[in-house]
This record gives sequence, C-alpha cells and structure tokens, in this order.
Amino acid sequence: MDKRKKAAALRYEQGYEAPVVTAAGMGYVADKIIENAEKANVPIVYDKELTDLLSSVDVGDSIPFELYDAVAKVIAYVMDVDKNIEK
Repeated sequence: MDKRKKAAALRYEQGYEAPVVTAAGMGYVADKIIENAEKANVPIVYDKELTDLLSSVDVGDSIPFELYDAVAKVIAYVMDVDKNIEK
C-alpha cells in the first residue's frame, strides 16, 4: 500500500456540468498542490478516501457521477467557509 501524501485540486463554476480535476499527484507534487492552494487562500479539505478517488481521475476531466455526493459536500463546505470569511 502506498503511504505517500496525495492531493487533488478541483475547479467548479456555475455552468459546469460537474467539477473538473485541475491537478492531482502524490509526494512532491501533492506538496506543491497544497502549497499553491495555501498561497492562493484556497480552502483545503483533508479527506484521504476522496483524495484517493480523485487521484484516479485524469487532470482536465470532470469527476465521475459516483463522486458527485462526496464532492458536493466539499463544495458546500467551501462555500460556507467563503461566506464566513466575507462577513
């Protein structure tokens, strides 16, 4: 079993059919994904199981239907964080 850190980045905008994986990787690449998110003040959600699943999606592809519910929860969380920051 691979114990290296994994990370995936998603992009979702109104009008998208589904969120798109914009970056995914492990080890050094995962560290850079997280570092860039932190620099850009992008909320980070730590969910190993979801990251494992998203890492299997090709960069540039929409997430598969099977991940809609899990990713919807992440998007709702991020929207809530953004709303609280704006206050």
